[in-house]
Amino acid sequence: MRKLLLLFLFISLQLQAQTEEITLDYYLPDNVNYNPEIPVPQDIIGFVPGEWHVTHDLLLNYMNKLAEVSPRINIENRGTTYEGRPLVLLTISSPENLQNIEQIRQNHLKLIEKNSEAVNTKNMPVVINQGFSIHGNEPSGANAALIYAYYLAAAEGPEIENTLKNTVILLDPSFNPDGLQRFAYWANTNRSKNINPDPQDREYDEVWPGGRTNHYWFDLNRDWLPVQLPETQARIATFHKWYPNILTDHHEMGPNSTFFFQPGIPSRTHPLTPQMNQDLTKEIGTFHAKALDSIGSLYFTEENYDDFYYGKGSTFPDINGSIGILFEQASSRGHAQETENGILTFPFTIRNQFTAALSTLEASQKMRQKLLNYQRSFYENARKSATDGAWAFGNSKDPVSAYKLAEILKRHQVEVYSVADNFSENGEKFSKGSAYIVPKNQRQHRLVEAMFEKRTSFQDSLFYDISAWTFPLAFNLDYTENASMKKAGQKIENLEIPQPEKPGKSDYAYLLDWNNYYSPKALNMILNKGLRAKVAMKEFSLNSQKYDYGTIMIPVQNQKLSSAEIHKFLTEVSEESHVKITAANTGMTKGINLGSGEFKALQPQKVALIVGEGISSYDAGEIWHLFDQRYDMKITKLDTRNLPRTNLSKYTDIILPNTWNLDQSAASSLKEWVREGGTLIGYRNAANWLKKNDFIDFKSKENKLVAKDISFEERGDFRGAQGIGGAIFEAKLDRSHPIAFGYKNDKIALFRNTTLFLEPDEQSYNNPIKYTKNPLLSGYISKPNLDSLANSVPFKHEKLGRGDVIIFTDNTNFRAFWYGTNKLLMNAIFFGKEM
Repeated sequence: MRKLLLLFLFISLQLQAQTEEITLDYYLPDNVNYNPEIPVPQDIIGFVPGEWHVTHDLLLNYMNKLAEVSPRINIENRGTTYEGRPLVLLTISSPENLQNIEQIRQNHLKLIEKNSEAVNTKNMPVVINQGFSIHGNEPSGANAALIYAYYLAAAEGPEIENTLKNTVILLDPSFNPDGLQRFAYWANTNRSKNINPDPQDREYDEVWPGGRTNHYWFDLNRDWLPVQLPETQARIATFHKWYPNILTDHHEMGPNSTFFFQPGIPSRTHPLTPQMNQDLTKEIGTFHAKALDSIGSLYFTEENYDDFYYGKGSTFPDINGSIGILFEQASSRGHAQETENGILTFPFTIRNQFTAALSTLEASQKMRQKLLNYQRSFYENARKSATDGAWAFGNSKDPVSAYKLAEILKRHQVEVYSVADNFSENGEKFSKGSAYIVPKNQRQHRLVEAMFEKRTSFQDSLFYDISAWTFPLAFNLDYTENASMKKAGQKIENLEIPQPEKPGKSDYAYLLDWNNYYSPKALNMILNKGLRAKVAMKEFSLNSQKYDYGTIMIPVQNQKLSSAEIHKFLTEVSEESHVKITAANTGMTKGINLGSGEFKALQPQKVALIVGEGISSYDAGEIWHLFDQRYDMKITKLDTRNLPRTNLSKYTDIILPNTWNLDQSAASSLKEWVREGGTLIGYRNAANWLKKNDFIDFKSKENKLVAKDISFEERGDFRGAQGIGGAIFEAKLDRSHPIAFGYKNDKIALFRNTTLFLEPDEQSYNNPIKYTKNPLLSGYISKPNLDSLANSVPFKHEKLGRGDVIIFTDNTNFRAFWYGTNKLLMNAIFFGKEM
């Protein structure tokens, strides 16, 4: 007992010394004088960083104040988050540089253009982009940004003046304002006066969904390549505006770790990344090691993390001629926490991040010309390795999806051309107005290759993130790598979304094409307007135009609106949703007539989404975002805590995202609702939960792996290689089945990151989506898993009472850029009763 009391006293004294009495001296370098005219952080935010967690509004106040009083800082607002928070950027350099900052930027960009050998880098400033806390509940970075910005604004002497003369610093103090605000609220409202480091305290166990993600629960550090979110769009615009030589990304990891800096595991570097990139990363790492040695902080490198997926902040720069560097600091996840390395305090985590920011600055000075010359050589070599020809992509029935991919390419400063006339290549057809051409001989050649390639062989079988992201497959587009620039039309400077012709007026009926990406948005608008609509269960043609499975028919007679009002409204729907709507003046068609019983009546859908503890916030957020941002459809978020006492009868459909724990009372409520006629749609592990609770039945394949000649040291890699971190596979579609309505081809590329392999139903018509015999298109999968995946099915549907249960083994909405499979969920919503 006495020993325990002594230990408690020691911990209390240590906590008091490191948190309650913290001063800026704990962080700042010795022997540096500071301009007293520059306010210290506590003058503006009310506390020394580390005593409390800074909220984004206070962080913003301090950065604005520094920009107001310091001639070394310019500040700009590049947009807002979904919650309306500014996405600010500080440009920091010498006052003389800031007066000529546009000229400096233009000179810097000459390094990436043709004839860059004429640029003299001897006296050119290096550009570094330093960003903090892209995960909101990894707050040591954003809190360190307070001190770092103060240091850059207030430090005096020849050393800092020379540094600022030779550097342009692009400082993003918070990559994720919404997440940071959410987590700071949690940590601060659960902070005790007497800091309690017990990891079981509520302070260290934030409520679902946590502060890691942005407003829609996306991991912003996976969006650098897809560029689907406003926070990413702002920082990608900054990157391409400047092309920094170094980009740093400050993160946190588990409390029992230490501090990581790149490079990562060498064998897990993407093959398109030049070796010189990794050599420079390693050289920069020597500066981090020296700095952390000086303050006695433990660290590691070339472990755990990798440089493969180009959608991360530390890897995206590597395919763009820059050096990306990941920092991972052990997290206190609050103000102090017991760990196997002792008491980990919040101030200690901040100091390590601040120290790494300084060591990055020092490395950029010592390696300035080397970094600038590397950037030049990267683009010179990219041009030399580029070949003639072009990539082409498009979808003749879905111009919007092709446009959305072109939009991403334009955000990455990729040259994109229109198609002059319809043409075919390698069996694929590309139509004017719904296809694009991307020349290979251009500056961004390596980036496009990284986005478009199919890769199935790898040096390593383990991945920190996904192993494949082939964008044309993600968008369900026809594409080829062997197009000719002779097929190209005009170079696109201002990309515009394709707009269909306005519908003519009809007193009989209108036909809505279901192939377009935004067709669900249009149908939702029509049904919520109170108009009757029906879906075609078979193909037909009218006036020499073929109409596919899933075509929506809106009759004019016996509607609440007049003929003129319907025409006006549908014209607005077509313009807003970019969907083709055609006037039909007769019901006499080839195939089923418009009055046929093969047109099934549709009803407005009221959809709910189960969220809360036990649900994957990523998966749930992607669905919420899809409905709210893409299709303008209302979706009710039902918390798992309240399911047993929620009136479910209000909803036609309920979506159950990937889940690992729902109680029996939730199962009872949902089952009763399904039996009464509801449609329940489950994703990923939800399938196992639904089977366990007798909603649906299926047979799955299981692999029993036996390790042979695997050492104890290799056991983790052996097990890890059996997972599917994220790869792309081919499946065959039965286009006559409602789940496949709107797809013009009988093959589809599916993203998969689970090892749930379902046996097909004995009735072939119950297998509308089925993996092919050789399904791997791109990415890594072990041989046993590939054998199990072949000829399995990723989709099941069964009746339960008057209702329906639908399961998808994998995510059809992955990271907001898998446009090509979003419609599978919409088909389940609108046509589930017709399956």
